Amino acid sequence: MIRRIRLRVIFLIGGLITLFFVILIGRLYWVQVVKADFWLSNAESYWSASEHLTAKRGEIMDRNGNVLAMDGRAYTVAVSPKQLNKLGITDKVITKLAGLLGMNESDMRKVATAKNDKNELYAQREIHPKGWKIDTALGDKIAAFKQELEDETRSVDVGIYLINESKRYYPKGTLASQLLGYVDKDGNAKYGLESFFDSTLRGEDGYRKYQKDGNRIQLDSGQVDYKAARDGSNIMLTIDNEIQNYVQQAIQKAYDKYTPKSITAIAVDPNTMEILGLGNLPSANPNIYSTQDPAGFYNHAVRSLYEPGSTFKIVTLAGAVQEGIFNPNATYMSGRIRVADATIRDIKRDGWGEISYLEGLKRSSNVAFVHLGYEGLGEEKLRSYITNFGFGAKTGIELPGELVGSIKFHYASEIATATFGQGVSVTPIQQVAAVSAVANGGKLMKPQIIKQIEDPVTGKVEVRKPTVVRQVISEETSRKVSEYLEQVVSDKEIGTGKNAYIEGYRVAGKTGTAQKWDNTLRDGKGGYSDDKFVVSFIGFAPVGNPKILVYVVIDEPNDKYVGGGTAAAPVFKEIVQQSLRRLGVKPQLTAEQEAQLKAEAAGDKKAVTATVPDLVGTPPATANSKLEGLELVSKVVGKGKEVLQQIPRAGSVVPLSQKVYLITEKRDQLTVPDLKGLSLRDAMEVSTLFGMRTITEGEGYVVSQSIEKKNGIRILKLVLAPEDPESYSDPTDDKTANDKSKDSSSSEPQD
Repeated sequence: MIRRIRLRVIFLIGGLITLFFVILIGRLYWVQVVKADFWLSNAESYWSASEHLTAKRGEIMDRNGNVLAMDGRAYTVAVSPKQLNKLGITDKVITKLAGLLGMNESDMRKVATAKNDKNELYAQREIHPKGWKIDTALGDKIAAFKQELEDETRSVDVGIYLINESKRYYPKGTLASQLLGYVDKDGNAKYGLESFFDSTLRGEDGYRKYQKDGNRIQLDSGQVDYKAARDGSNIMLTIDNEIQNYVQQAIQKAYDKYTPKSITAIAVDPNTMEILGLGNLPSANPNIYSTQDPAGFYNHAVRSLYEPGSTFKIVTLAGAVQEGIFNPNATYMSGRIRVADATIRDIKRDGWGEISYLEGLKRSSNVAFVHLGYEGLGEEKLRSYITNFGFGAKTGIELPGELVGSIKFHYASEIATATFGQGVSVTPIQQVAAVSAVANGGKLMKPQIIKQIEDPVTGKVEVRKPTVVRQVISEETSRKVSEYLEQVVSDKEIGTGKNAYIEGYRVAGKTGTAQKWDNTLRDGKGGYSDDKFVVSFIGFAPVGNPKILVYVVIDEPNDKYVGGGTAAAPVFKEIVQQSLRRLGVKPQLTAEQEAQLKAEAAGDKKAVTATVPDLVGTPPATANSKLEGLELVSKVVGKGKEVLQQIPRAGSVVPLSQKVYLITEKRDQLTVPDLKGLSLRDAMEVSTLFGMRTITEGEGYVVSQSIEKKNGIRILKLVLAPEDPESYSDPTDDKTANDKSKDSSSSEPQD
């Protein structure tokens, strides 16, 4: 019985063992044969490891190789809530890192005490966004704090980690920020060249896949899949780092003085249309883009439209000269002209009488250009020249967001006003390209911002060459127009551009002041504003062999009485004067100037300046005698017996042309003298003596004066002869003032 039980047990155990082996063999067969591919792929997945290889973004440089944008080292800060808690340093780390990263302690605490869905403290958490891709300087401070904790706790892991990253840097800060744009921390290119050439600069990331053992060490006999990262191409721009600085420094001064909505300046080589400098204000720093106003990255040079005002007269002038219509010595009656049912006026309502067309150019007479463009060229030819000079079409510059502008005009009055830049809208870069064609011999060229693109992998360099779009005017016409525009600057009496004159250089240019169209005026029908203007100046030097052309546009300066000659021309002068020296263009001195230099070397040159002596307390006659001996001109103000005050003060070094005012009575006893014929500067100097508020109308020289009372305050009003007239409507006209198609109401109160 017992034996039978044993046999049954043995058979049972044997059966179970046999069944187990059958199942095991079946399972092995299933795994190794039927599901072999599945388990092999899973095994390979377990064995395999991969690394992402990040491509380096290409650098952006100026024409001389100065780096403007580059990838640099950065860190991302992470903490281990678990380790901080273990060491008991959570509160200390929260306080310190919050201070270093500029965070609220409550936000920092959320990161440093974060738990997962199992209510367990995380092993590692990155601090976003404040601790994301921080600069090396801040990273060094955190590293020092980390070392301090390691020494204090005697632990190699204090729960603070600095993860190596790369970040886009802009070494020059705000320099050329609208040209460059920026790349954010997510790697997204925003604005400017960073955006336009993103695919070129970005490159292509690579990877490395390999097989590893249980210790994550690569197997010698394992498979390796490798794709190298391809770094982005380097871009060299046409801009010159120094000229870009000149541009930005000059417009900053004007921006501080006139606080406009915006100011833009473009400097180019008119022979190649290579952009040497381009700046806008307001600006922004791409290194701290998240704290900056996006308006600071807006590039008005290509993305804003303006009515150009009198600078557009250059196009009409070029067409008139090309067609043989412009005779500089021919005369016309200035002041006003009737076109259809609209009256177009010069800024000086009664004009300057019968003057030559050359004088009309110097004074920027609208009437002269209506004769030349509307009557002389006619609509068809005028439109043809405007189009051929590139207006109404994109220039093709390699910058994002370029606008087209508008040259639509249909009515007779619109055609007439288009001759002097009213009713048309252009971008600054279009204006620069057009006037460069006048300067360079008549060739309209594509604006160029890229000098070359270099592939760092192959070493291949793609060089961009100047591109001629078409010949617009002849070389002879170009020469003549340049010389006419030179007189706008060189004529110190009536030239509207005289504030752009640079000693020793032949400078050509044109001022412009355009009223802005305002759709809110006249019950929503729109009209030209009486107090919102765009003032500008465009010019080039040296005439005959131009090396630089600069356009300055100031949108809505805070003083409605300033024009292009007052506000924009000095900016032009500063940029051009510095740039010509940078470009190695030496001043060309006249024979008289050379003779003066030789005389100076010999020690017998007459002084061109003098030091004003102390004349207070002396009789006017004695003071006059002393000043005459120094070849200075004096003007006595008052009827007193001795000088009580003098302007300029004693010790001032002044040119011989500067007047010295001798004040002989107390302010409250003075009678305002006749200021007619004085320059604005001299008139303002004298008017300050009377403690009166002074307002001016026009620019140039005082032609009339009056004293008015407003709210019990005496106000001295000075009317000056204008310098760059633009049209405005006669308010007594019976035509509809709000009909834009019939009313030429743009005026240039002060150019």
